[in-house]
Amino acid sequence: MNRRTFNSKLSKAVGGVALLSNIPLACAFESSENKKSLGIALVGLGTYSTYELAPSLLETKHCHLAGIVTGTPAKEKIWAEKYNIPKENIYNYDNFDTIINNDSIDIVYVVLPNAMHADFCIRAAKAGKHVICEKPMAVSVAECQAIIDACAKADVKLSVGYRLHSEPHTQEIQRIVKEKEFGKINFITTEAGYPSYGNPDPDQWRLNRALSGGGALMNMGVYAIQGALYGTGENPISVTAQEFSTKPDYFKDTDETITAQFEFPSGAVGSIFTSHNARADRLYASCDKGWFELDVAYTYGPLHGRTSKGNEITFPHKRQQALQMDDFALHITQGLPNKVPGSMGLRDLKIVEAIYQSIKEGGKKIALNL
Repeated sequence: MNRRTFNSKLSKAVGGVALLSNIPLACAFESSENKKSLGIALVGLGTYSTYELAPSLLETKHCHLAGIVTGTPAKEKIWAEKYNIPKENIYNYDNFDTIINNDSIDIVYVVLPNAMHADFCIRAAKAGKHVICEKPMAVSVAECQAIIDACAKADVKLSVGYRLHSEPHTQEIQRIVKEKEFGKINFITTEAGYPSYGNPDPDQWRLNRALSGGGALMNMGVYAIQGALYGTGENPISVTAQEFSTKPDYFKDTDETITAQFEFPSGAVGSIFTSHNARADRLYASCDKGWFELDVAYTYGPLHGRTSKGNEITFPHKRQQALQMDDFALHITQGLPNKVPGSMGLRDLKIVEAIYQSIKEGGKKIALNL
């Protein structure tokens, strides 16, 4: 419990001094570490919050939807009625910092356009709230580091919204890799993309580099990068990359399609493909003693996979976001491992920046020190 929370509770308590004189201080107030369910405030009520995160918070066991932050006043009433959110837990972007005084909110989940992640993650940390930052963590390595530093200074936990690390099909791939079930991995290919030009909103923020920081690579490309890394169990030591576009009039400001090639310390090689103009959703690895794949690999599920042994990789489907947020809550309350720490988001932005550098320099091989 920090000093701010203690003083706030003490000033509100009737006869607080008398009460505290009769019970141990450690038992006087409930800290987030002792709560059965942690309160989450969603910052940004766009498509992902509306159709994935909020419904998932109805299925979580260790956290719940406690508050919202929105820049659209009309959404306040809709969300308040649908999810029974009290007025005092509803914020806008201007008064967001007053969330420091709200003890019913333990975690702030930032679900805004990429260029706004750093600002609100840092403000959330300063308010003493644990932070989940939706992927990609930020639009630059420098901003990622600033978020990490702010959370460390405030002594709050930080996670990135890579939901698949809590998803059982992905966890099975990680187990296969860790136990070397098929021997040494020689080659991996990962593909993640979808056609974004079907979006009826021509002003969608993902087409605006100032808000998104990039195009397909900053959106679906980070999933392909992730797949290549947990699909080998290694960080790459170099990357080369290429970009092309078949709809330059539509993708005026952001990248449409990117391919990249990795080298890994073990000698394995890998390739990724990401696009806002093609549907792709697969992870495949070729090994000394066989192969394994996920096909489907990155969507909201259900996922599916198989191996050269002839067996299917299949598990009962559960909302990935519910599993993800519960895992983070357990990290806070029970000290379980943080499956997606801020350092992982920082690492991935280093790779993203190297890919863009390679493209800018005509496909030059860029060394990576991760």
